[in-house]
Amino acid sequence: MANSASGMAVSDECKLKFLELKAKRNHRFIVFKINEENQQVKVETLGSPQASYDDFTKSLPPNECRYAVFDFEFTTDENCQKSKIFFFAWAPDTSKVRNKMLYASSKDRFKRELDGIQVELQATDPSEMSLDIVKGRAL
Repeated sequence: MANSASGMAVSDECKLKFLELKAKRNHRFIVFKINEENQQVKVETLGSPQASYDDFTKSLPPNECRYAVFDFEFTTDENCQKSKIFFFAWAPDTSKVRNKMLYASSKDRFKRELDGIQVELQATDPSEMSLDIVKGRAL
């Protein structure tokens, strides 16, 4: 199951929880962490359907990389309710180089496992994933 380029496997739980977010709206967001010991991407945090974007950003560690998905609901200029699933590659400047390299080398493979992502954002600082930026990318 591991990819020879990055050596990372994706746990079935990651795919299952993503499907729940996409199809059933059971979660507002999911934060994923690479477990270096067994070379596998795992679910770290699940946000309830009532969770806010602020709850999501607070769930990301300030000094470590993570992958995350967020189900962003918004209203268009035509007053239509829509939602888009965002994929975040969180790699803060303060994280270790090895941590950044591990996440960067595994990102594309992991993202391919999550069918239904509509927008990707890479952020090294909280300002790069502000709500205004997300709204701008959603429209």
